[in-house]
Amino acid sequence: MSFPNKLFKLDRTLFFLAVTIAILALIFGCERKNSETIAIADSTVPIVTNNLLEKGPIREVSQEFKDYWYAGEAEITSYKLEQARYGEMRDGNAVLIYVTEDFLPEEQVKADRQNETNIPVLKLNTTKNFNTGIYPYSVMTSTFYPVFNEGHAIKVSNSMQEWCGHVYAQLNNRAQFEVMSHSYFEGEADQDLKLDKAILENELWNQLRMDPKKLPTGNVPIIPSLEYVRMKHVPLKAYTAQAVLTEGTYTLDFPDLNRKLVIHFNNAFPYTIESWEETFKSGFGSRAKELTTKATRIKTIKSPYWGKNSNADEGLRTDLGL
Repeated sequence: MSFPNKLFKLDRTLFFLAVTIAILALIFGCERKNSETIAIADSTVPIVTNNLLEKGPIREVSQEFKDYWYAGEAEITSYKLEQARYGEMRDGNAVLIYVTEDFLPEEQVKADRQNETNIPVLKLNTTKNFNTGIYPYSVMTSTFYPVFNEGHAIKVSNSMQEWCGHVYAQLNNRAQFEVMSHSYFEGEADQDLKLDKAILENELWNQLRMDPKKLPTGNVPIIPSLEYVRMKHVPLKAYTAQAVLTEGTYTLDFPDLNRKLVIHFNNAFPYTIESWEETFKSGFGSRAKELTTKATRIKTIKSPYWGKNSNADEGLRTDLGL
């Protein structure tokens, strides 16, 4: 091969190599830019109304709502908890963490990137921590509720850990409610079931924060919270509840479960939940008695908590009384 041909071949090789490097740089540069955009905050999401999971009424959202919930922060509220368990009252704490985020409608998980097909949701993470004698309980429930659609929550999950073992349940809103459940208890173990759609008690805590006037009232079928179903080992299904809304108070009375839930909230936006009580029979056999779990607000803060993960940030827990 002559020298000019060799030079041409070398130049062509270098050209393709340069193009390849440029393409790779563009790809990885875009990915890095996207990850930096998403990392700003859980609540930095586009406000869109198309591609909703369920066809139904579009919820009108006020500018006041947008200013409060799309400011790049979560709302964190701590509560003094008095939890009924095994026929006795237990001291502990509860926290409600509300934040808006982008949700994937099919996979039903938090979106890593902004996209017009994503669904904006108001997420509620509820945590409870208390001790029963020597061993601790840790309970967490997550509810993902669409901001612009008056349909049901897209997803609800609950986990409970204590020294005897742990349980997990997840409800996905598809053609029906699809429920996956795992437990260390005999008779519960691993389950997959489908439920006809009904009001979810879990979603009512999100709906209240958006517009309490639209909470359901009267005799309505409601699926109890996943936490209650797990703690009481009752079948997961809809039970008739008497729902009553007065100024600043929402009550659910389940006669078939001998259970009543009362939520007290500030009647002005952003409708902060001040306290709640849940009355039911606690304990087994001769130790069973009707007791009332109570949670009373300690403090509310707004914070991009996902970035507050250094030792220097622990003072925020003191501010919350935790």
